[in-house]
Order: sequence, then structure tokens, then C-alpha cells
Amino acid sequence: MTRRPQFRKFTQYVLWLILALALIAGCGQTREAQVDALFRPYSGNRPGASVMIIQNGHPIFKKGYGLANMEKHIPVTPETNFRLASVTKEFTAASILQLIERGELKLSTTLGELFPDFPDYGKSITIDQLLHHTSGLLAYEDIIPDTVRQQVKDKDVLALMMQQDSTYFPPGTAYRYSNTGYAVLAMVLEKVSGQSYADFVRRNIFVPLGMSGSVAFEKGISTVPHRAFGYTVNGDSILFTDQSTYSAVLGDGGIYSSTQDLFKWDQALYGNRVLTFHMQRYAFTPQLEHYGCGWRIDRYRGHRRIHHTGSTRGFRNVIQRFPDDHFTVIILTNRNEPGVAPLAEKLVDLYLF
Repeated sequence: MTRRPQFRKFTQYVLWLILALALIAGCGQTREAQVDALFRPYSGNRPGASVMIIQNGHPIFKKGYGLANMEKHIPVTPETNFRLASVTKEFTAASILQLIERGELKLSTTLGELFPDFPDYGKSITIDQLLHHTSGLLAYEDIIPDTVRQQVKDKDVLALMMQQDSTYFPPGTAYRYSNTGYAVLAMVLEKVSGQSYADFVRRNIFVPLGMSGSVAFEKGISTVPHRAFGYTVNGDSILFTDQSTYSAVLGDGGIYSSTQDLFKWDQALYGNRVLTFHMQRYAFTPQLEHYGCGWRIDRYRGHRRIHHTGSTRGFRNVIQRFPDDHFTVIILTNRNEPGVAPLAEKLVDLYLF
């Protein structure tokens, strides 16, 4: 007789546990269904998206939508590599900061010291200013004639700056987002390290972190495994628009990577495998216009956010990190429009708040 109440309590506990697990599962399915609804425009027989949500060191959601290659009908997966566009800048900045940590470069080093033939107007521009978009260097995209068909490379951007005689403003006095600055940083990296940009990021970031699919793509030199190609979607019309005149510039946007590899990158930034904690604090400290080194730093709904978007012909991407919450959202897409930062914020609202 004394065992029956204990058995009843045990039975009630088991039923409660089953109910709780069912509710948790139901909530998970509901959230996944909401994510699927958000990415319905990327699903099916159209250019797609790779989505990953990371919390406490684990991907809690990862899924591919649509197609990486329309012509061959290859679906997007977490291993699909997209051109990161300006998300590349965080890798360029980290590479430069590695050289500084090794004593091979200083934040105060100027372009005049590195390139003695650099015109007088830019001889006082520092590495720090290039990293934070305060150099004032002219936008190479606005100088190159529309008639140019051959792809521009980082060395061409540097050569173009050698032909100029002015900046938008005195270096260090204002902020203006600069692809030119990061293309020049790629040439600084090559000058100081004696390696190509692609080799340096491979040896010092991709290989150590196990980012086996990531590559700074150089046509005729390297290949992109599991490659997503870029498209323009206009209603029912889908056009192949994978490359532009500027797609071969590496320092400001030439890396290809996947959500699977970017998960490894995200996790490495919680430790000191890429940069020391001291250097990370510098990289993640905002200066003018809330920009750090290859990252924008601000707050979203009261939580510290470190993030960047990437936009180029055929691709729109975003990574949003909330390091204090150990939470990250990554979205990579292979289409011109739309921008995906609003989608990332919807995922943050859904999973973090």
C-alpha cells in the first residue's frame, strides 16, 4: 500500500516530462517553420541561401535553401561556398593584426614607409586609418572607367592610388567606408609577409582553423569547392550575374566560404587561436561610425553586436555576432538583392529574445 502513492508520483513525473519534451519539440518545430517561411523566396528552383544559427558553441539551426548552381541544379548545403564580398574584410583585418602582433608591422606604419614611391598626399596614411576607414583614399570604383572589361586586382588598386593627388579629407579626421583601403591592406600584407594574400590567409587562418573549403579565389590559380554562383532575380527572370569588374579584388571582398566554415571562424574568436585577447579588444573597439577592424560594433535591443554585411554582384551576406550571449547568425545568399541584414535580425528576435 505504501508503494502506490510513490508509483503515482513517478507516473505523474514521467507524464509531465513527456509533455514538457513534446512542448519543447513543438516550439522548435514552430520556430523552424517560421525560418522556412522567411526563406521561402530562396527555396525551390531559384538561387538560394545557407543559414546557420549558433548558440553556446553549437549550431542550433543550419539549413540550405534553393540552388547553388542553377544550370546543374545543385542545391545549397551548409558546405556551399559563397563569395563573401565585404565579410572578407574581417579576415583581411585579422591578417594585418597578426603581422602587428608578430612585430612585423605597426599600427602607426605609413604608406610612405611601405611604398616609398607613394605620392605625398598619402605618405602619412597609417595602417590604423586603413583598418578603420579613416584614410580618405578615393574609391577606386568611382575612378575606373565603365568601359574597362578586364577584372581589376588589388595591385591595380594600389597603382591607381599612386596616380592620384588627393584624398576625400585629411587622413584620420573623418570616416568614409573604403574598399580601396582594404585592397591596399592586401598589398601591405603581401609586401610585409612576402606571401600572396591568398597564401597568407590560407596558412594563417583557414588551415589552422580547419576551414578546408574557404579560399581567396584567384581565377586560373585556385578553385572553389562546392561553389555557389551568383544570379539576379527579377520576378520569374533569373540571370547569371556571377562576376563584375571588381570581383578579383581580394582584400575588400574576394574570399569564398560556407556557413560550416564560418562556424569555425566564429568559435575561434572566443579564444586566442587567431588573435590574442588584447588584439581582439582592439579589433572590436569601435572608432568613428562604430567601426572596428573589419567589423561594425553597436548594440541591438540592448545587446552588444559585432557584425558585417557583404554585397557584390550576385551575392548578399551577413554575419551578426552577440559575443556576450554566445549567439551568432550567418546568412549567405547567391543573388543580387535583397540585403539580408533584416532577415538576420528577425532570426535574432526569434531565437535570442
